[in-house]
Amino acid sequence: MIKKMFFAVLALSFVATSCSSDDDSNGPTNSDLTLNLSGLESLGSDFVYEGWIIVDGTPVSTGTFTSITFPQTFSVNTAQLNSATAFVLSIEPAVDPDPAPADTKVLRGEFTGNSATVNTGLIGDFSSASGMFFLRTPTDETGTNNMNDEYGVWFGTPGMPPTPNFNLPVLPAGWAYEGWVVGDSGPLSTGTFTEFDAADDSAPFSGTAQSGPPVPGEDFFMNAPAGETFPLDIRGRTVVISVEPVPDDSPAPFAIKPLVGTAGNETAPATHSFGQNLSSLPTGSVTRN
Repeated sequence: MIKKMFFAVLALSFVATSCSSDDDSNGPTNSDLTLNLSGLESLGSDFVYEGWIIVDGTPVSTGTFTSITFPQTFSVNTAQLNSATAFVLSIEPAVDPDPAPADTKVLRGEFTGNSATVNTGLIGDFSSASGMFFLRTPTDETGTNNMNDEYGVWFGTPGMPPTPNFNLPVLPAGWAYEGWVVGDSGPLSTGTFTEFDAADDSAPFSGTAQSGPPVPGEDFFMNAPAGETFPLDIRGRTVVISVEPVPDDSPAPFAIKPLVGTAGNETAPATHSFGQNLSSLPTGSVTRN
């Protein structure tokens, strides 16, 4: 009797063990996805970075992060990770009701074997980026030049009216260009824009005599931020064109700054050239293990 009970318990134990093994072998398993990225900058408190793998044409989230210290590793479903053809990095609201990726996609790369090299090519090709700017102060004039053109910067070629002079890609949805002048306390925005032959979206520092010309730019006369003294002499200062996410809750320039120049001493009709700053473009690698 005892012998029969022993074998019965042994049989039940075997069945239970077999079921547990089957469940373990059939259950989902995860693998590591390691991001080793460079050139990213911290986002405002309302936004996070989010990784995505593309599986059968569908984006699958690999998780969000705010730290820009790499490498970082994420646990991802093994079957999906092995089937992924590409990796995408986007900027998402910290509180995000939409499960799909936002328009603000920063990096993309296709998997070759177990790794993908990612870059900003999905935003645009900046390999031929160029542009010009000039020093002029149209917003404080009432018909005559006030001879203080060193206090304003405008992007293009001077004329009546000025004309654009950028060789930059048209940006996809989710992105806009922004101009900057580096002041005494940090970068000062000249406004964001998506068109080169129209005024930008704001005039925070310009004069009130008249509106600016039909190109992006800014005069620096009013509303000086802390640490700045206006009017601001632009001569000798660094002038930057960045690419910014939309929406954008950070007051600082984003990581992508394809054009950087230094203003000379000459005011309009003289022009000053931007130089390429392609080393600012974020890049990196993604590895699945």
